[in-house]
Amino acid sequence: MTAPLLAPRETHASITDKVSDIVLERPTGRLWLLAFALSFVLTAWLGAGIVWLLARGVGIWGLDVPVAWAFAIADYVWWIAIGMAGTFISGGLYLARQGWRNALNRYAEAMTVFAVSVSGIFPILHLGRPWFFYWLAPYPDRMGVWPQWRSSLFWDFSAIVAYLLVSVLYFYVGLIPDLATLRDRARTRGKQIFYGLLAAGWRGEARHWQRFETLNLLLAAMAVPLVFSVHSMVALDFSEGLLPGWHSTIFPPFFVAGALFSGFGMALVLGLPLRRFFDLGDFITERHIANLAKLMLAAGLFVDYSYASELFNAFYSGDRYEVAHAMQELTGAYAWVYWTIIGCNVVAIQALWSARVRRNHAALFVIALLVLIGMWFERFELIVGSLYHDFLPSSWGMFYPTFWDITFLAGSIGLFLLLFLLFVRLLPMLPMFELRKLRARLDREAA
Repeated sequence: MTAPLLAPRETHASITDKVSDIVLERPTGRLWLLAFALSFVLTAWLGAGIVWLLARGVGIWGLDVPVAWAFAIADYVWWIAIGMAGTFISGGLYLARQGWRNALNRYAEAMTVFAVSVSGIFPILHLGRPWFFYWLAPYPDRMGVWPQWRSSLFWDFSAIVAYLLVSVLYFYVGLIPDLATLRDRARTRGKQIFYGLLAAGWRGEARHWQRFETLNLLLAAMAVPLVFSVHSMVALDFSEGLLPGWHSTIFPPFFVAGALFSGFGMALVLGLPLRRFFDLGDFITERHIANLAKLMLAAGLFVDYSYASELFNAFYSGDRYEVAHAMQELTGAYAWVYWTIIGCNVVAIQALWSARVRRNHAALFVIALLVLIGMWFERFELIVGSLYHDFLPSSWGMFYPTFWDITFLAGSIGLFLLLFLLFVRLLPMLPMFELRKLRARLDREAA
């Protein structure tokens, strides 16, 4: 029997009560405070690392010749990829008129905004002189100096700014009706003012809903192509290079699939604890969890095909440099990284073929976490694996991360979790108005 999209006992009133009370009435629990404290410490650690980086330069990282890119770019690609699935869940499924997205899209959009915001830190910090980051923007000045249009730095800047602007707009516009609900239900004057300002004068009139639906549709239509174009552009950062392991036409679809793969993993890693600790099982049902697991499996199989295709093309081409690079991946100094990727991204997800595993939330959480770990190692292997062992033996050299490399990775995770925890406490994590619409549709179908 197919699990319902919404528990039958939930009414229009109970939906509003349960979701809004999490923000307005529910006391802050000890678990949330503990998670917030840990995230705050990690974020402070990141802030200390940024201050030290500005004072001493990128030499505090393990960068050297020939490995001039490493953790910073791996972190950047990993974070911007995670945000892609949020847009697909919210915008793509909205355009496809998939009703099961209604319980997931709000926190998925928040995941997108926060992940893209965190990713934007790293291209700035690895510039060497990050206080001049605004030079990447194409603005007119008296000197007539413009960015280098063929530089991947400018591509990264354009991708992040475009994607962040559209994501923030899409996230905020979708919040407006629910912000008005919180404004009307708030009991303290401070909360009434706070949510009233954010609601932007929403009164729920027919013309408001008409303009809201039109704008929501337009933003979704803009956001979904960005899922493919932005990460395809990130892929071109590498595929334009001539190094073995980078110079490949498969990278744009491979990167898009990898982005969706890691994004679905993060959606499960966040959604399963939210469902448990905030008692949201009536809204995020078994059907939602199973669908996310299936999407993660589908994206993962495409990624696995890309791994096989890379190896096949390397050996089939007969190019000795491509073959040498493939052998370095399989048996070289970083072979343990490659086999970790295979274990996390290929072997672990095969369990998702089983409906029993898809219903086991603990197993799903572990698999999704392994996917996130595997996708980070994939970015590391992609960058360092091609740089440390290139055409000339005289330029070979290992990369060893420093304390500060670990600081920026751990601190970025802390910053993301800090922003997400604040979102959970200050804003409705589920779209009340969309769930009420879903309730009305399900009632009509049952009648």
